[in-house]
Amino acid sequence: MEEVTRSVLAEEILKRLDLENLCSVACVSTTLRSAVVSGVLPSLTSLDLSVFSPDDETLNHVLRGCIGLSSLTLNCLRLNAASVRGVLGPHLRELHLLRCSLLSSTVLTSIGSLCPNLRVLTLEMADLDSPAVFQSNLTQMLNGCPYLESLQLNIRGILVDATAFQSVRFSLPETLKVLRLQPLLESEAILLMNRFKVTGTYLSQADYSALLSPSPSFTLQSLSLVLDLISDRLIIAITGSLPQLVKLDLEDRPEKEPFPDSDLTYTGLQALGYCQQLTSLSLVRTCYNRKISFKRINDMGIFLLSEACKGLESVRLGGFPKVSDAGFASLLHSCRNLKKFEIRGAFLLSDLAFHDVTGSSCSLQEVRLSTCPLITSEAVKKLGLCGNLEVLDLGSCKSISDSCLNSVSALRKLTSLNLAGADVTDSGMLALGKSDVPITQLSLRGCRRVSDRGISHLLNNEGTITKTLSTLDLGHMPGISDRAIHTITHCCKALTELSIRSCFHVTDSSIESLATRERQAEGGSKQLRKLNVHNCVSLTTGALRWLSKPSFAGLHWLGLGQTRFSGRKETVTATICGQRPWLTLCFDGCELGCCDGWEFHTPQRH
Repeated sequence: MEEVTRSVLAEEILKRLDLENLCSVACVSTTLRSAVVSGVLPSLTSLDLSVFSPDDETLNHVLRGCIGLSSLTLNCLRLNAASVRGVLGPHLRELHLLRCSLLSSTVLTSIGSLCPNLRVLTLEMADLDSPAVFQSNLTQMLNGCPYLESLQLNIRGILVDATAFQSVRFSLPETLKVLRLQPLLESEAILLMNRFKVTGTYLSQADYSALLSPSPSFTLQSLSLVLDLISDRLIIAITGSLPQLVKLDLEDRPEKEPFPDSDLTYTGLQALGYCQQLTSLSLVRTCYNRKISFKRINDMGIFLLSEACKGLESVRLGGFPKVSDAGFASLLHSCRNLKKFEIRGAFLLSDLAFHDVTGSSCSLQEVRLSTCPLITSEAVKKLGLCGNLEVLDLGSCKSISDSCLNSVSALRKLTSLNLAGADVTDSGMLALGKSDVPITQLSLRGCRRVSDRGISHLLNNEGTITKTLSTLDLGHMPGISDRAIHTITHCCKALTELSIRSCFHVTDSSIESLATRERQAEGGSKQLRKLNVHNCVSLTTGALRWLSKPSFAGLHWLGLGQTRFSGRKETVTATICGQRPWLTLCFDGCELGCCDGWEFHTPQRH
């Protein structure tokens, strides 16, 4: 009978829980621990440990019973080479090693020798080796994984420069369908494209014997590159070598203004039409603190693109300041199946582009209009008629006001809303608070006219948002104080991520309130995973007692920069992280989770 009970427990209850809940259940009793270890872990085929950074001991405990894994995702921020090598093996088909700040490129040779059956590989690494050593290890890895279908390599630092992938073109397996490389020189990318050509016309007479063998037959469908320059030469090389592409994602970060004859022009955009199966396109120029953009592209270039690529379902454009409403509207009209539309830094984009958006693109599910200063509430009212909209990002569109929030409240599928920097007020929060919109992510960052009263309107009106909201950003809002935080702790049962950075009136009382909520989590509230109190100058060191165990037991990331904790890093780290080795403290002012996901600093604090 005991065996039957254990079997039913494992099959009907435990196997439906995620890893974190399984660990909690295992701590309740010896019987439950045994059921988890013997009845659940051995049957797992996929395991994702990306949400927290385990140390070596924690990783060994978790993986000890997972004997059937074929897919593994690890946050390697605190893991050394021996720990990672210990989880590798021929059983793995899919491997994602993220935030590998302590691993050298020798891990590549380990993967190549121990994972011959790998199909999917993602690596985020620091440059701890010279370019020559990295290239040698990369070649060994590629030669040892002949069946790879997806390869994503992101190398960050200053030692391995953009030539690090020079050898990759000679070793890529022909089974590859998805490729992402960062960083890469434009010249190297063009040489890489020659590797994908399916004809042998580039061979000389001396190489005639090579023609007797079948030419490489690559079927790459998705290509993502972060480069020093996007040019016509690059686009023509890509479309000429990979006409079967379905997804193309290109981002460049030029250090200086490109010469006119080497930049992207109409020619490159029109060449994209050779990829007749293309459904997803991203072209972004990112230049931090420098005014460098695609200056040779105006409306005519986008007209040519919209005519050449009518099958696009996802469009993402950044760095096109000379394109106006006419150009962007042509994409909305020509691409009848458009689901995702993202535009960054379009200073000539206004409400007119969305005049009849419901008639031409009612299939829109995701709209992101970041830093488009001419966009007002009128555009949002038009988008409010797109009933399938799930994501609406209006970050830094400062002319958005309360008048459009009733339209937003009518979007029954909306789960993510970004109003950062908008001119909304407390009254506008009332419309959202009374609606049935299932928002899980909300940003009100920099909304200076929203105060504690607005948060009360948002969360005390029995709307759906109190049940669904999991991520909330209230940073840089001078009207936010302890009253707002008390409202949040009382009403938001599903909240797991909270940013209140630069909220100068938040005091220790808010931390105490959040800690109390954590201790009452068994009453229905989820535990906070990420908390950012950067530059909350009214916090005192007395709040340390509320940040220490047993409070915030589920916290994975905590931002403490420019607070009174900053001058006592060692003491604070020892106190808060003593019994929580998975917790990362950030003193550098990063956003939730540290910018784009990882930073190469000392674990636990940086």
